Amino acid sequence: MLSQARDRIQRVTGPIGTALVRTGLTPDAMTLIGTTGVVLSSIFLVVPGHVLAGGLAITFFALTDMLDGAMARARGWSSRWGAFLDSTCDRLADASIFAAAAYWLFREDRDSAGVAALLCLITGVLVSYAKARAEGLGLTANVGIAERTERLVLVGVGGVLEVLGVPGGIEWILWLLTALAAFTVGQRVHAVWTQTKDDRVRPDRRLDTGPVPPPTGYPGPAPDLAPGAPAPSAEPAADAGRETA
Repeated sequence: MLSQARDRIQRVTGPIGTALVRTGLTPDAMTLIGTTGVVLSSIFLVVPGHVLAGGLAITFFALTDMLDGAMARARGWSSRWGAFLDSTCDRLADASIFAAAAYWLFREDRDSAGVAALLCLITGVLVSYAKARAEGLGLTANVGIAERTERLVLVGVGGVLEVLGVPGGIEWILWLLTALAAFTVGQRVHAVWTQTKDDRVRPDRRLDTGPVPPPTGYPGPAPDLAPGAPAPSAEPAADAGRETA
């Protein structure tokens, strides 16, 4: 939804990223700094109820999510490790924000808002997982009205409404965010469903290609039989030819 503004944002973050690279700081280090700052701000500011201070701190450290990419572009190369680290740290930061908010809201006996915060956490994870799983299958799911940037902006709006004393402001924002994230999951599921139409019209490939022929005989020496014992049957065993699970 805000992807159209990314070019403009990169014009601002580009020079900052170049300056940071010249200091010797790496994009991976910036990713870890930002994630650590968000997690600590969530635990030590949001959980005790310092909404304004927590919101400002989280916003400041969340901006580093744009700077690490700018630093990678300024450096002229990126790595798969950096992409993996960035995505993993993003999930940790998001979970910390919503878990801290849910804890604080439940402690304040604002159960509806607390449930909404937990649902934001769950749907946010699903939004990211749907895209990652699609890309792991060689597909694309880069669609949706509530990507990570939009979700963080809405959380910030909810914090501002809370500080201003708007009754139920943060609760309505959290429920709206839950609905938008769930809709985004649906958009990504539909995108993958559309790309895999051909998979569902191919004939079923069965592992069972026909009956297993009976053995022609025993491959080794004949077993010793006790006097009067019946001779072994030449019929195949019940599980012959089947693979174990």
